[in-house]
Amino acid sequence: MPDVSQRVQTLVQLSDELLERLDRTASTRGVSRSQLIRALLDAALVDERDEIGRRLVDGYSRVPQSEGRDAWGDLEGWSEVVARRNLAALADEEEEGW
Repeated sequence: MPDVSQRVQTLVQLSDELLERLDRTASTRGVSRSQLIRALLDAALVDERDEIGRRLVDGYSRVPQSEGRDAWGDLEGWSEVVARRNLAALADEEEEGW
């Protein structure tokens, strides 16, 4: 948990019912309302990041990346062409005295 001096206060509007549930849960856990809110937000944001990772893994499991060619063409071949073009441009610059 970051140092208190590094925290920023924010205003959040809650319904009476949600506030009551929040206070009951905080009391049951023996923490302050603020501590509970921070913990719940942290858990939700971690879950969201984990869900994105799971979806990426699932997508690559269902449709694995092919070697070289894909929907846009031959990536390896394109990379080689670009590399040769860049090396030739550098050689031309050296000849011109750059």
